[in-house]
Amino acid sequence: MLSTMVIHLKTQPLFVLLLSFIGFITFLKNFIIFLKWIFITFLRTPKNLVQSYGSWALITGSTDGIGKAFAFQLAQKGLNLILVARNLNKLQQVSSEIKTQNPNIKVKIIVVDFSFDVTKGIQEMKKGIEGLDIGVLINNVGVTYPRAMFFHEVDENIWKNIVKVNLEGTTLVTTAVLPSMIGRKKGAIVNIGSGASIVVPSHPLFSIYAATKANRNWSFFVGKFLQTKSGEPEKYMLLPSYEIHTREFFRFLCLWYNSSGWSSNNHCNIIVCHF
Repeated sequence: MLSTMVIHLKTQPLFVLLLSFIGFITFLKNFIIFLKWIFITFLRTPKNLVQSYGSWALITGSTDGIGKAFAFQLAQKGLNLILVARNLNKLQQVSSEIKTQNPNIKVKIIVVDFSFDVTKGIQEMKKGIEGLDIGVLINNVGVTYPRAMFFHEVDENIWKNIVKVNLEGTTLVTTAVLPSMIGRKKGAIVNIGSGASIVVPSHPLFSIYAATKANRNWSFFVGKFLQTKSGEPEKYMLLPSYEIHTREFFRFLCLWYNSSGWSSNNHCNIIVCHF
């Protein structure tokens, strides 16, 4: 049978053989990707986040919504927490709730109002995290319009506040945490973006907010700079509920074994840089 196949191939024109070869290589590549997904998703055991990244996690905007959900998920994974937000009472309440459910972890709270004097707040934060091996950073803090508005209707103080919180705050927090990650050669940075920056281009009536969220793609360049191996971004899909959103993300993070690389999914509001 094999000899018959060889004879048959020899009778085919060169372009047919070339197209068949390209088709086979394409099929083989996609089949290997599929087998890799099966192995990662169903067969490989999760890694320990503390050992893989570090024993502390820092979450900005951690008193409500996605930030709070991330805090509880990280605590369940055994990471100590640094909760950053502007409301001291809410920080104390969330800290108490987390420690009640996870009595073995440590929780530090740091009050930073990203809409006020963010530079001074970051300096205080640096003092609070000094000496801690922060393995996971969740850049969650963000603000938007009080309501949908045309560009010319947005008050100057509103758009300046959006830029300060969503851009300046995120950048300063990352620059404060990143050096220790680079020094230890491990860590994970998670930037919470928005579908507003890509699902609806320029997002009418929320254009400044969409622009600041789109700018969080700068983490692509951070990730690329930190790479030691070449590779394409890994795509993954999350669901919009806070609990499902964060639970599925941690499933992804726990299964990721590559020693370097970066991945992103702007549609799902998550950008990950890990190295």
